[in-house]
Amino acid sequence: MKNLLTDIVGLKTGNAHDADVKTGVTVVLPDAPVLCAVDVRGGGPGTRETDALGPDGSVTHVHAVVLAGGSVYGLEAASSIANILGARRIGYEIAPAPVPVSPIVPAAILFDNANGGNKDWGEAPPFGSLGKQALGNAATNFSLGKAGAGYGATAGLYPGGLGSASEMVSDITVSALIAANPVGSPYMPNTDCFWAWDCEIDGEYGGRKPPANYAPIPAKDTKLEFLRTAGASTVIGVVATDAELSHSELRRLAVMAQDGIAQAVRPSHTPMDGDTLFAISTENKPLAELRTVILSELGGAAARCVARALSIGIYEAGR
Repeated sequence: MKNLLTDIVGLKTGNAHDADVKTGVTVVLPDAPVLCAVDVRGGGPGTRETDALGPDGSVTHVHAVVLAGGSVYGLEAASSIANILGARRIGYEIAPAPVPVSPIVPAAILFDNANGGNKDWGEAPPFGSLGKQALGNAATNFSLGKAGAGYGATAGLYPGGLGSASEMVSDITVSALIAANPVGSPYMPNTDCFWAWDCEIDGEYGGRKPPANYAPIPAKDTKLEFLRTAGASTVIGVVATDAELSHSELRRLAVMAQDGIAQAVRPSHTPMDGDTLFAISTENKPLAELRTVILSELGGAAARCVARALSIGIYEAGR
């Protein structure tokens, strides 16, 4: 176990960034189409293909998932990846060639356009190229912290970042990949202790604990201290499992996983966040009886992985 999203066999992750622009792209690339569901909690999301993946949609499996900076411009990364997959005939085949296949590449973006990077890209934003680079970099090992979609992120008034974590529930693996750019703060006020300190495993984000007799006070280190426009922040990510779930069960996993954001950031799910989590499954581990009980255990693990991955991303970005 590497404590990464890719602890689930059949998944790869690729990152790319532009240091001048201060932004980046992350792609999750499965070896074969994976079952996918989504849950959106923030009030200012920027997404692609989420309606098709909804309970009333006609799509259940996807060919890649993309996380990107750049706000609306970042959605171009998913388009470039879909173009490449389509050229490789990876996608839903509607009819034989030369009719193009239809790759399903859902995406979510975060707002990092006010982080001081060179955003004077005119009619040529960098995200198509970054998407292509991220796809080419897809592997089972990948960088965390100031990397990929988390490269230009901020968390409250601190550097944000890309984090990942995993956990076993019996013989089933649950993992998460998070690009952390929230309005809220990941730290308990007046401390360097993460709100999610109690979820930490083996000192993965510094092993810091609250001071003795700590009394919570109102936070002064969130973006709310100066932020007055919507759509300027978000937490986006992917939770994954190898459990053989139904589409509705997988959506419940995504819903429960969102609790990890609330564990790790305060405030969370604000009107100015675009909190979006995709849940994917390789469907390799059949569930026995008591499916509802097992799903509840998996959802709890997913929430913990999200809280840990978010904290790890911020910790690694600040090192």
